[in-house]
Amino acid sequence: MTAPEVRLYRAADYPRMPWRNGGGTTQEVACHPASGTAVFDWRLSIADVAQDGGFSAFTGYQRIISVLEGQGIQLTVDGRDHPPLTSRQAYAFSGDAQVHCRLPGGPIRDFNLIYAPARYHARLQWVGGTGPWTFHSAAQTVLVLNAGQTLSVRVNGAAHALPARYDCLHIEAPEGLAEYRLDSPDPLDACVIELVPRTA
Repeated sequence: MTAPEVRLYRAADYPRMPWRNGGGTTQEVACHPASGTAVFDWRLSIADVAQDGGFSAFTGYQRIISVLEGQGIQLTVDGRDHPPLTSRQAYAFSGDAQVHCRLPGGPIRDFNLIYAPARYHARLQWVGGTGPWTFHSAAQTVLVLNAGQTLSVRVNGAAHALPARYDCLHIEAPEGLAEYRLDSPDPLDACVIELVPRTA
């Protein structure tokens, strides 16, 4: 059996870049392909939102946002107000939409998945509570963001440590079903993303 390819991205090394609309900054966690261009298949990022304002447009992409730190964010999407989004809730919307945000409780930090739905199926879920937590996935690409203190991820029995908050593990698995086991001495606080290429 071919072993999965596993890469650790360290939060201390994430590059910081301005938003497309200039309204804030983003730290890029991971991107495919890792070309640094405006065209990509999928991207994970952490954004600091300091004030009310508009979101950048990502035409042709799907977006999923979650609050990492702060009191929450209220979104208006294409003129429709949505209930405030609080910590560890995930909200999906089109990158084509006109989005405005309000920060009822002050600045926040959020986590974003942006992907091309024409090329990928995506699933994002938050994992909390007492570990360990085990799941099986046939996804080609699996990413695990550590939002807690320390996290261990076993991939088909092989252990990989995420020692710092917001470190991310990127797994490219060979064809077939793989087993993933998340564990921590503290309560689990992690986000799991599964990406499956669409077939023609």
